[in-house]
Amino acid sequence: MAIPLLHSLEDCADYAKAVKPFIPQLYDLPGKLLDVFAGRESLLKLYTETNPLVSGFAFSVFLGAVFLVAAEVNRNYSQVDRAWSILPTVYTAHFATWARLAGLPTQRVDAALLFSAIWSVRLTFNYWRKGGYQVGSEDYRWEIVQKHVPKIVFHIFNWTFISFIQSILLFLIAAPVYNILLASTIEPKLSGTDILSVATELGLILTEYLADEQQWVFHAAKKAYKETGKVTRGFKQADLDRGFLTSGLWGFSRHPNFACEQSIWLVLYQWSCFATNSVYNWAGVGAAFLVMLFQGSTWLTELITSGKYPEYQEYQQQVGMFTPKALSAYKTPAPKAPKVIRTSELAKKAQEKQSKKQK
Repeated sequence: MAIPLLHSLEDCADYAKAVKPFIPQLYDLPGKLLDVFAGRESLLKLYTETNPLVSGFAFSVFLGAVFLVAAEVNRNYSQVDRAWSILPTVYTAHFATWARLAGLPTQRVDAALLFSAIWSVRLTFNYWRKGGYQVGSEDYRWEIVQKHVPKIVFHIFNWTFISFIQSILLFLIAAPVYNILLASTIEPKLSGTDILSVATELGLILTEYLADEQQWVFHAAKKAYKETGKVTRGFKQADLDRGFLTSGLWGFSRHPNFACEQSIWLVLYQWSCFATNSVYNWAGVGAAFLVMLFQGSTWLTELITSGKYPEYQEYQQQVGMFTPKALSAYKTPAPKAPKVIRTSELAKKAQEKQSKKQK
């Protein structure tokens, strides 16, 4: 069988029972693919007889190699970025497709696919409108990193983290759906927890959309201000002169969109825990690594930003990186009053200076 025969929800989250027995299929997969190419085996048969977690992981490794070659040939290291908003939904659709072909219940997996598809459409649109799919477009941070590390070190970084690890990560953040799939063999119908999880995911997607939209509108106003000198309605000149957004959701979190992005995949993992009656399970590794990735990438982003805008350090002190520090929004610090030197003080200093000369 391509999936384990389990008798309890808890077993669905047990790595030793749900994952480990199928790891040998990963080693056999290259040889079986050769049989498919040689016409000795059906691709559909291989697909349905291979554990969906194994085949999904294998595909992520294959894509890592594609990303690596594309990055090195084009000297552009944002290849994974172009697929970031698409691949988690591809893997979720893979679990749903495999379940259908295997004749398993799909209501709960379809619920995960629903929110994931909406997430993909929204994030892909946002990446597109920012020019992410234009020829030659690349994350500005990679150019900065390349200036500060030896060339061979950056290439090794690309061969490992940028191409392969990120590709595998995009599979791992969707991997909790595998646990939900297994749980569906025992409890096939949608539960109240499933509905609540989908509602939470949609709420997070909406909040992330609002954060990105606020930032998009601000940067459009800032660009118009630089080009024409005119202040867009709804903004103050001081807001645009500051250079970065501090109102709306950004008045409470320095990166509300990043906070929602991490939360979306943490909620999916937590959903899998509820579905399998487990406090924690192996499927949390993807969400945990994603959180660590955001810690590092956001640190680099803010290091660059604080060097561009003098007020950013004050913003960092008042507003939390992801979660709010206070119930009140960011307040622009009052300008420091110039020091007033009285005439009597100047006379006193001149007298002291004269006395020192006489001595």
